[in-house]
Amino acid sequence: MPESATDAELLATAQVALNRHRDLLREVGALFADAGHELHLVGGSVRDALLGRLTEKADLDFTTDARPEQMQKLLRGWADALWDTGIEFGTLGVGKGDHRLEITTFRADSYDQVSRNPEVRFGDTLDDDLVRRDFTANAMAVRITAAGPAEFHDPLGGLAALRRRELDTPAAPEVSFGDDPLRMLRAARFVSQLEFTVAPRVMAALVEMAPQLGRITAERVAAELDKLLLGADPVAGIDLMVQTGLGDVVLPEVGAMRMAIDEHHQHKDVYWHSLTVLKQAIDLEGDEGPDLVLRWAALLHDIGKPATRKHEPDGGVSFHHHEVVGAKMARKRMRALKYSKQMIEDVSQLVYLHLRFHGYGGGKWTDSAVRRYVTDAGPLLSRLHKLVRADCTTRNKRRAARLQANYDDLEHRIAELAEKEDLARVRPDLNGNEIMKILGIPAGPQVGEAWQYLKELRLDRGPLSREEAEAELLAWWNAKGQSSV
Repeated sequence: MPESATDAELLATAQVALNRHRDLLREVGALFADAGHELHLVGGSVRDALLGRLTEKADLDFTTDARPEQMQKLLRGWADALWDTGIEFGTLGVGKGDHRLEITTFRADSYDQVSRNPEVRFGDTLDDDLVRRDFTANAMAVRITAAGPAEFHDPLGGLAALRRRELDTPAAPEVSFGDDPLRMLRAARFVSQLEFTVAPRVMAALVEMAPQLGRITAERVAAELDKLLLGADPVAGIDLMVQTGLGDVVLPEVGAMRMAIDEHHQHKDVYWHSLTVLKQAIDLEGDEGPDLVLRWAALLHDIGKPATRKHEPDGGVSFHHHEVVGAKMARKRMRALKYSKQMIEDVSQLVYLHLRFHGYGGGKWTDSAVRRYVTDAGPLLSRLHKLVRADCTTRNKRRAARLQANYDDLEHRIAELAEKEDLARVRPDLNGNEIMKILGIPAGPQVGEAWQYLKELRLDRGPLSREEAEAELLAWWNAKGQSSV
């Protein structure tokens, strides 16, 4: 959206976007009109249409004066599928062809200002519904009739907010955020997704009310954080969280990095270095699109630095083993946010490995070191490549070029070795059954110990012949003082 766009230009943009859904809108509009009910496209669907962001496959949100049971009767013969998981809140999910719709009865809820669970109360007018929404940019509607899109409704100044690229609340922000504190985190998410700013009164309310975010469940917080990180400008969203204190509640390790000056004194602090790494990692994502694991790892890769900071005698600062501490901290935080085991393992492993490259000075990588690097990264190798490259934020152009050249050399060495042996699955040259047969031992811990010895040998020396592997196994076994059969 051009910053100088007029109301007329925004509405014309919306018309073009909605025309892509014209047939569907006419059909569902006719269903409700014929039954004597209002139907309005609302919320993010209208906002995105005005911004030119509404895609042909976008989910569409509607509101209506029809009650849930009336909607079910209306839609049952027309929809391909109906979902009633939100029926107690007046919401019905609808599947029609490739489209997913959510239709909700007008709401006029009240909140107890303690939990985020409203006392669900259905409303009678569109305006009652719009005023209870989170931000004015999401409080616009388009009436849908049998002819398709009709009148545009903007009773709360949403269009003006879009022109300003600003997030403001329909009611006083203290009331809106008190009703549902998750809206504060949604503000940071929309700053990232839409590249908007927040109104001054919203900023003040975020600072004052940030602790109330603690009322929200971990799962809901994690969902918003993921959407924020996958947005167009997650750096802005994260920084809003940190500056307002929201981050202290849900992601305190990130804001804590403001306390640690990096060892090269090239950044104001480790916090801004980490945000720079996040931005540079996003630039390296390529055609694969947003990578949530990579973005989380980039944001958290240095969270272990405050805990490991040490002032050296020469006046410098060191952060020895911060990758080990950081991996543990990342695992603990993501567990608290109820992420999946796989997500936690992937992010924490990338944090743990992000310094491994720097342990080999001058780009002098042995075959053994290359094998171990690839094996330890496993399926995360391509992400590790991007994270390590993104972690170069030095302003010294010569040093930056040298680091990138060294990493180019490492990737070349990986490719060369991969042509000679299977680096993706480095395993011992003898399996467990063969180990038991050669040593004459039953299944148990000794087999695992022998298997691990052969794997380490394989990493150091590369593939061995059957005869070499057997000889090495027996030599190791005898050196342990065991007798073989």
